[in-house]
Amino acid sequence: MPAIIPPAILRRYKQYLLLERGFSGNTLDAYLKDLDKLLNFLEEEGIDFREVTLEQLQTFVATLLDLGITTRSIARILAGVRTFYKFLDLEREISSDPTELLESPTRSGHLPDVLTVQEIDLLISTIDLTKAEGQRDRAIIETLYSCGLRVSELCGLKMSDLFLDEGFIRVHGKGKKERLVPISPRAIDELNRWFEDRGNINIRPGHEDAVFLSFRRGTSLSRITIFHIVKTLAAQAGIRSIVSPHTFRHSFATHLLEGGANLRAIQEMLGHEEIGTTEIYMHIDRHHLREEILLHHPRNLPRNTE
Repeated sequence: MPAIIPPAILRRYKQYLLLERGFSGNTLDAYLKDLDKLLNFLEEEGIDFREVTLEQLQTFVATLLDLGITTRSIARILAGVRTFYKFLDLEREISSDPTELLESPTRSGHLPDVLTVQEIDLLISTIDLTKAEGQRDRAIIETLYSCGLRVSELCGLKMSDLFLDEGFIRVHGKGKKERLVPISPRAIDELNRWFEDRGNINIRPGHEDAVFLSFRRGTSLSRITIFHIVKTLAAQAGIRSIVSPHTFRHSFATHLLEGGANLRAIQEMLGHEEIGTTEIYMHIDRHHLREEILLHHPRNLPRNTE
């Protein structure tokens, strides 16, 4: 358990689970392990567990999805998180419970919102290039959409992973597995423009190889920073659907499938071990096919009444 919870609070929480909730030893251990996932996230992002917000908890959920954890497992993890914050609220360790409006993700097989190409272009067009981080943010969005990356993969992208002359990048995915992913000419152009600005940053030791950096800190960007960038840009573009870095990954896969790409090829590019994971996109393809049939099949064309 990360040392961000005072031992006295942790001890009282264990007593609460055992005595007031009547949990068995095994159930208590499971709740503590699930809570550990949140605490690791908060520690990595520098967030005090007493001051966590609903938005940060939603980012935590999105990060779990990004790591490939099933919605059933996430629902179980969130049950432990809610229990912990209910305990803190009862003990008056916090002023309000941030989990009251926290929703579990929908069942697997249901795809989150997908942006159209026009919406992605609109979002990119709202980026203010007069700001220092403007070109960096354009490169981030183009790379997310062009390569279908998880946010953790984007944050971990290294300069030594780029083979832009060949049109590929090397991605370090789940389980430290590597894959080569094609990158679009437009994303390459945005990256090269970003590298001009990147050269003016005072980069801290140990971060020299990171592709995307903070101007202020000179370190690689965190996942929560990427989430904030994407959410801010979507709001500025007037996009009302919920947009996260993962939205670009879903949009990438959906647009490929609608364009006729092979499902196995999409599986390789997304880094899915099982083809069944990729097949969640098939329902969108069937919907697209139905629209095409309704639009173009002669049986569906208006009759000529003349």
